This record gives sequence, C-alpha cells and structure tokens, in this order.
Amino acid sequence: MGKDKLKRFAEIETFSNVLQLEAGKPFKGQWSNAFFKNNNPVVLELACGKGEYTVNLANLFPNKNFIGIDYKGNRIWRGAKTAIEDGVTNVAFLRIQIENLLDYFYDGEIDEIWITFPDPQPQLSREKKRLTSPRFLDKYIKILKPGGCVNLKTDNDGLHAYTAEKIEELKLKLHVKTEDLYQSLHADDVLSIKTYYEKKYLKDNKNINYLKFSFA
Repeated sequence: MGKDKLKRFAEIETFSNVLQLEAGKPFKGQWSNAFFKNNNPVVLELACGKGEYTVNLANLFPNKNFIGIDYKGNRIWRGAKTAIEDGVTNVAFLRIQIENLLDYFYDGEIDEIWITFPDPQPQLSREKKRLTSPRFLDKYIKILKPGGCVNLKTDNDGLHAYTAEKIEELKLKLHVKTEDLYQSLHADDVLSIKTYYEKKYLKDNKNINYLKFSFA
C-alpha cells in the first residue's frame, strides 16, 4: 500500500464524520437522532467513491442527512475531508460492504437512495454484484420508507438496460427513464451534479443514463 493511502487511512480514523465497519452499528434505527442530532430524512449514496455527490447533495439540501457508503477508505477520505473543511455537518461516510446494509439500517429508515456511476459488473457471472440486481433490490425495499425512490446515474448503457428490465420484470414503479440525461428535460440542479468520472465521460461525448424508480 502506498504512503498516501496509509496516510489517508490513518487520517480518516480521526474524522468525526466517518464510521468504519462495526462503528456504524450502534446507530442502526437512529441515524437522525443519535448521529446527526436531528429528525431530518436520511438519504444514502451507495458506492459513493470520493463522495462528490454526497457532499453536493448535502449542500443543496441542508434539511436532509446524507450518508455516503463505500468500502474503499482512501476514496471516502476525500469526501469526508471536503465536508469537514467546508463545515458541512449533514453528511457522513460509512465504510462497509454494501451487501451488509441490513446490519446498519432498520426497515423504513431511509428516504432515498442514490447510485452514481457504480461498477457495472458487465460479466454475466457477476450479475449478483450489480447494485441493481434483485439481490440488492431486496435490501433496498426493506430499508426504504414506503414510496422511497432509488436513483441510478450511469454511463454504462448495459447496466441502464439491465436495470430497466428488472424494473419491468419485478413490476416496480418507474418515475423517470432517459438514455441521454443532458439532452432531456430532467437535468435539474440535483441531476446536474457531476463527479470526476462523469466529467471525463462527458468530455468523451458519452451519454449519461438516468433511472428513478420505487417499489410502490
């Protein structure tokens, strides 16, 4: 492991807005009250990477709480550090494996989920690792409040198509579907937040797909 990664891993141990593995479990069912010290809605970003979307959402919606989830601590370091430096207090980062979500959140505790540019896991043998596979959807429906939505932004046409198929197959409620977000009417302030990787995709003239759906 490089020196920079070691330094970042050591530094996030001192960050008040980062919880790692077991440290997040005491807040299951009481993230708003016990961790954020308020009664505001809780929104998750899964596979948050450097946390750009999480922090930007927190800035746009000060009356909501945002938790970015990823397993790679050296990436979480960037978002957590930015939030601390900018005084953004309605954001936290949880370093866990996403398949363990149910260990950290109670049924109906989450208001909304964002999945922004995840690994598309294109190989058929890795379907279960896709964050919109039935394996993960079964977890989301449990932790989301009734009517809570899942948002997927991706440059990967295959993942977009796969997710749309699952929405139809499982008879989920589709709210928005577009294969070219920035040529559509849906690119508001929230959807126009751009991560480092999204900016690269756009420079390469790659279309950005977007889906919004719920379970009822």
